Amino acid sequence: MADDNGNVLDTLEPGSVRRVHLVGVAGTGMGSFAGMLKAAGYEVTGSDENVYPPMSDMLKAWGIPASSPYRPENLDAAKPDLVIIGNVIRRVNPEATAVRERGLKQMSFPAALGSLFLERAHSVVVAGTHGKTTTSSMMAHVLVEAGRDPSFLVGGVTQNYAGNYRVGKGAHFVVEGDEYDTAYWDKGSKFLHYRPRTAILTSVEFDHADIFKDLPHYEATFQKFVRLIPQDGQLIVCAAYPNAVKLAREGCQGRVITYIAKEGADADYVPRDVSFGAEGARFQVVEKGQVLGTVVLPMGGLHNVENALSVIAAARGLGLSFDEIAQGLSTFRGVKRRQEPRGEPGGILVVDDFAHHPTAVRETIAAIHHRYPERRLWAIFEPRSNTSRRNIHQEDYAHAFTGAARASLKVPERHDKVPVGEELDVPRLVKDLQAQGIAAEGSTDVQSLVDLVARESRAGDILLVMSNGAFGGFIEKLLVALRARAGETA
Repeated sequence: MADDNGNVLDTLEPGSVRRVHLVGVAGTGMGSFAGMLKAAGYEVTGSDENVYPPMSDMLKAWGIPASSPYRPENLDAAKPDLVIIGNVIRRVNPEATAVRERGLKQMSFPAALGSLFLERAHSVVVAGTHGKTTTSSMMAHVLVEAGRDPSFLVGGVTQNYAGNYRVGKGAHFVVEGDEYDTAYWDKGSKFLHYRPRTAILTSVEFDHADIFKDLPHYEATFQKFVRLIPQDGQLIVCAAYPNAVKLAREGCQGRVITYIAKEGADADYVPRDVSFGAEGARFQVVEKGQVLGTVVLPMGGLHNVENALSVIAAARGLGLSFDEIAQGLSTFRGVKRRQEPRGEPGGILVVDDFAHHPTAVRETIAAIHHRYPERRLWAIFEPRSNTSRRNIHQEDYAHAFTGAARASLKVPERHDKVPVGEELDVPRLVKDLQAQGIAAEGSTDVQSLVDLVARESRAGDILLVMSNGAFGGFIEKLLVALRARAGETA
């Protein structure tokens, strides 16, 4: 019997529905899931408040009609057997309200993914605070290159596949396991629906301060996740995070395997003779004391060496040979917005990265500094996420910019979800960076930052732009300004 939330289903037989309508279809995850459903043979429609490029172009290319704005009439046209409600949709949404009133079958995106795709697959879930998108994309690519024909759904656009999903015929389904909440009626983490049989846990550090009150509350959802792994499953966990190892060993019924990028450390998988250069990272892989061979990974940074080690450990558990794994890693081209070069006008290299947590900022700067040691690094950072706008990590940010010669910080606008008195103090952060010898400034205005960087950067510089959002079109505006300047001085 339907409750106050309507006819909400947790499981569904794949053959029991044909027409699927997604409310909130223009979001990255929902849009990609719509594409995956279409590729799997379902009739798919969607709706959103606004549908902009690039998602509007992608939906059109996939043949998925997207209505705007939200209206009960959209359901009349769609005639769905099942409605999938995105986690940005509030209970008062007019379409969500109509779904309840009509008693239509509805599911959250994670529940539908779990029921329609993961139930009959070997689910490989990559969870953790950092590195989920890169690691899940890397894992999927290794399986593709080894001929296993996997399916995957990840949170970024993979450079190898120019998309973030794939529908394969193989046994494995790789999914990025997000700890954010599921739907307006389900405040549990998305990854609790993903039926992990193999899982990678990259890290556990406090994040998402808008839905988790503190680190123990945050850790509790990962405790629930690791308990889902069956006795014949495996959990690969990063030994750089002792709290993650502890909750893995206490909660996982399956095999627990550890890895870390620190040479000579106590873990099942460690690297040896790590070096960085223009080709990326080169290192030997040591498995339980035995050298397996050498890997060349076309990415910079110890954190990506660590990501690769987790993939190696998981893939070994799935029966892949070291040669198969090494071949896959050597051809992995990464993910958009992860150390992605966007242009080099006038000899000034602009790099785009999604980093926003202080650990990610620190590791990304270190990676770029290692890859281009002779070039001056200018870090431009927008604290945009709910957590990064707060002073929770004030001290951590003060030590996250080592390796940058200069740092320019966007002062975040007031946000109603960040309590007064808990905001990140950017002027204080600027002073802390200056005290370390890093030239630093803050600005409330994107265009002013663009003008400053375009005016004062010089040939040979690397401009590392870090934000988990659009940053007011900063990169696009900067590239236009730099090209204009290069044209004037040519």
